[in-house]
Amino acid sequence: DWAFPLLFEKESNGVTYRVPALLYLPCMAKLLAFAEERLSADDAHANLLVLRRGTIYRNYVEWEDMRVLETAALKHHRSMNPCPIYDEFTGTLFLFFITVLGKTPEAYQIITGQNVTRLCYITSTDQGLSWSKVTDLTQEVIGRAIKGNWATFALGPGHGIQLRSGRLLIPAYSYHIDCKECFGKLCKTTPHSFTFYSDDHGRSWRFGEFIPNLQTGECQLVSVDEEDGSNVLYCNARSPLGFRVQALSTDDGAVFHVGQLVQRLVEPPHGCHGSIVALPMSWPSWVLYLPFSHPAFHQMSSMSLTTFSLLITILSPYPKLLFVKPLLRSHPYLVLQTLFPCC
Repeated sequence: DWAFPLLFEKESNGVTYRVPALLYLPCMAKLLAFAEERLSADDAHANLLVLRRGTIYRNYVEWEDMRVLETAALKHHRSMNPCPIYDEFTGTLFLFFITVLGKTPEAYQIITGQNVTRLCYITSTDQGLSWSKVTDLTQEVIGRAIKGNWATFALGPGHGIQLRSGRLLIPAYSYHIDCKECFGKLCKTTPHSFTFYSDDHGRSWRFGEFIPNLQTGECQLVSVDEEDGSNVLYCNARSPLGFRVQALSTDDGAVFHVGQLVQRLVEPPHGCHGSIVALPMSWPSWVLYLPFSHPAFHQMSSMSLTTFSLLITILSPYPKLLFVKPLLRSHPYLVLQTLFPCC
């Protein structure tokens, strides 16, 4: 039987680990587990990013000791939201993340419209043994939008994906400034999911269009690939609207069709993150496994995690949700060891 050790555990001095991300490298039989190291559980106390490498054997994983990723940082900023992606064509591992100035909370950026978040990455060509210096992509990729239209932004949480075409995709979301001033104050911002993508193996990056019609935030992506070479990109996102939102892209993530509220996937008042994995069936249906945390016994202080099996028929531009079936329920710390959702 497989054993699932606790990868990141709160320390006696209060240091804790949040926002995990797991990347599987099948050709090397490696698992790379990333997380934020925080001085406390508070978002404002995020500090650095850490990594544990695991080697997969027949019926167990041998984990190396935790290492701090010292180059994944900008001066006077805290590093957050690790989002790894592996380019199978070049053998390059990218670790994307955001850095936030000082202890500035996300809520302050949303209220004031003053962004202090940067888009960064580091790379490795030896499966995470050594890492490059940090690259700050903010001005090059986001440019003017970061000053006039985005109150702030973040990645994932989770991991990116590579399409069969070679395109690299990083899930992301931004708080768009809908109205800049109203009696001297910022009027309104709304969250929207989108992707950062590269078609030249990470040499240059662009960002796609927002899911257009609904408020969407933290998200993950899967590609539904067919034998004829075609594919549809499926996005499942957190939303403040009471239900999760799904949307499709037929151009590999540059543009999404209108989103749909999935009323069988109810979220608590403040939403919760979900991780999604696709397993193929006979066309036109795919099974998408969506693990996400939700309150148990109607108490926000008591959380359980349920894995749902979603049978979805992909009929562009609208996926049809045929059923939602709970597969298992577990305590979040147990599932953190096994499914490793980004909580």
